[in-house]
Amino acid sequence: MIETGRRKILSLVNSRYLYGKVVGGLFPRLMISPSSPQAYRSLAAPSPSSFGSNPTDIRRLEQPLLHAIVLLIEMVVISRLATKFNSYYDDRPVLTITITNAVLGGIADTLAQTLTAIRARQKRPLLGNAISDGIEMPDYDEKGAYNAQFLSPRRHGPPPFDFERLTRFMSYGFIMSPVQYHWFSFLTRTFPITKQNATVPVLQRMAFDQFIFAPVGLACFFTFMTVTEGGGRRAVARKFQDVYLPALKANFMLWPAIQFLNFRVIPLPYQIPLVSTVGIAWTVYLSLTNSSDEPIASNV
Repeated sequence: MIETGRRKILSLVNSRYLYGKVVGGLFPRLMISPSSPQAYRSLAAPSPSSFGSNPTDIRRLEQPLLHAIVLLIEMVVISRLATKFNSYYDDRPVLTITITNAVLGGIADTLAQTLTAIRARQKRPLLGNAISDGIEMPDYDEKGAYNAQFLSPRRHGPPPFDFERLTRFMSYGFIMSPVQYHWFSFLTRTFPITKQNATVPVLQRMAFDQFIFAPVGLACFFTFMTVTEGGGRRAVARKFQDVYLPALKANFMLWPAIQFLNFRVIPLPYQIPLVSTVGIAWTVYLSLTNSSDEPIASNV
């Protein structure tokens, strides 16, 4: 009885709130329209009353709830840091920036994993549910290679929350933050802004940042992620060949304007936190880009 009640609660929370009102409000473009083919396939989803006949059902419904819990914890931590940022920064500026960047990187990757889980849930309903609800499935050869993949619950349920991937993103933010801090300090000393001359130093800072630090930073990011995922030289080379240039082009479309305003208006102690805050969307993009060439089962 207790187990059945727990399953019904998880089903209700995920279907009505995490995948329904909350997700639909934050990411309306990702929700399936009633006229799309996915809407008809979603008829195979189990109702709370009949939920639990398949062990993979439990894992499918627990996963988005876990995403939400992790995101909530991260938001609490970053809120705590924000309320006392000035006092922490005055005592230990580098450590404060480092921890803040690590948490913001974790928030970005958690959002990326949540988006991937939502897409997987909408596009790949579990086969067992489709059969149990009487939905006719294509007849494939039992000995075919495709049949084995099609029958895999892991490929058709939402991917589980990847704590190793979250750790990699937080570790990268933790490692790169001191480098960013000293780089921004270098730009401030080298190109001082005065009342008589403000625009030219800002443009110089932006140019140095975008044409020197940005390409190197992206190279470090993809190298770090690929190596920590267990890839070797060939994997790093393939990553650069597939995603480095598109990511660099996207960087040049987004960051020059943001960095111009950042260098022109924001004081030095808040420049890196501002970049990290705006960079949540950028890190989500990098997270999805970094995993775009991986198999479906390991996207998250």
